Amino acid sequence: MPTAPTVRLVRIRIGRPVHARDDTRAVYDSTDPILVVTYNLDDVVELVEVGYGVDNQVFFEGVQLTYRFMDEVIADLAANGHSSSPFDIGLDVPAGFAIFSMASLSARDLDPAAPEDDSRRVVEGVSIAPYSYFTADRPPLNGTIEELETWLLQRGVPPTES
Repeated sequence: MPTAPTVRLVRIRIGRPVHARDDTRAVYDSTDPILVVTYNLDDVVELVEVGYGVDNQVFFEGVQLTYRFMDEVIADLAANGHSSSPFDIGLDVPAGFAIFSMASLSARDLDPAAPEDDSRRVVEGVSIAPYSYFTADRPPLNGTIEELETWLLQRGVPPTES
């Protein structure tokens, strides 16, 4: 059974991150698209985020995921038998990834003839992790500040100084 990828293995494969890593995240620009890797407290890869690329895009089972209209991606995934569930900026897919849009791209980036008020979302990135990462342990965003701070503390995130 293969071992989980660690900081050391990532650095061997793609080099050092752009800047000194904060507690858990590192940005690697030696690839196209750029990668953002989140590590757990044991320096094991927990999540990989892949943005849309300059020359390369992200594909899954022949479906281009990034730099396309989200509705088209959802339709193509559904045609291949993949369901999805919405979250605030995208969709979780049980195959082990989520697609998202941060609204930094507009419909006109893909379709210059689109009207300025075209509300179609463009998939700007893919987060890759076990499905449970996206669904099992969501923070209590509608809870109290104390509940959120407790949730963060249980996951190794110390409180901020105020």
